[in-house]
Amino acid sequence: MKLLLVEDEPKLASFIQKGFQNEGYDLDVAYDGQMGLSLFRQQAYDLIILDVNLPYINGFALCKLIREDNPHVPVLFLTALDSLDDKVLAFEAGADDYLVKPFKFQELLLRTRALTKRNADQSAVKRVLKMADLELNLERKTVMRGGQRIDLTAKEYALLEYLLLNRGKIISRVDITEKVWELDFDTNTNVIDVYISHLRRKLDKGFDTKLIHTVVGMGYVMREG
Repeated sequence: MKLLLVEDEPKLASFIQKGFQNEGYDLDVAYDGQMGLSLFRQQAYDLIILDVNLPYINGFALCKLIREDNPHVPVLFLTALDSLDDKVLAFEAGADDYLVKPFKFQELLLRTRALTKRNADQSAVKRVLKMADLELNLERKTVMRGGQRIDLTAKEYALLEYLLLNRGKIISRVDITEKVWELDFDTNTNVIDVYISHLRRKLDKGFDTKLIHTVVGMGYVMREG
């Protein structure tokens, strides 16, 4: 279970991080809103915990940006602001829960478990990634386009899954090597280009709507047309 905490008080952030680590969670910490947004866009999280008064991007604005990219990830506000107006702003921004400081870690843990369990239960129903007439079944590890089954190698499947999970986002070659290959190798190699070419041949050839696009100098993006 991977969590993201966006909190600008180092001592409090350290306390929360140690508490979750003791419970077996993997928690990343961002100390301002901009850093929080950057981490969120780099990897998938099971829950995001936000303060409101953050440098650069405040918690309300950050929550809205997160919701634009991911409507489903649970967001819990952890803040000293306890007015009804603040709570309204938080939930209007897309929050799932709101906990006021000072707080007991046990309560934060219980709320975290409730939110992540609910999200996991909902996600279990949504085990198929879809885009246009392309479907990737996460449980069966199968890919269909236009009703036709497409056979992929394990690495081609992993690459396609990563691209679909980040649909609409420009993914760099560095991102792909780190997240799909889990390696840090010379990005001048053409391994990524070769695999993208294989996917294009299998997924886009013969279809009017092309789904895999190259953004020159930046990477690749999956979008319709």
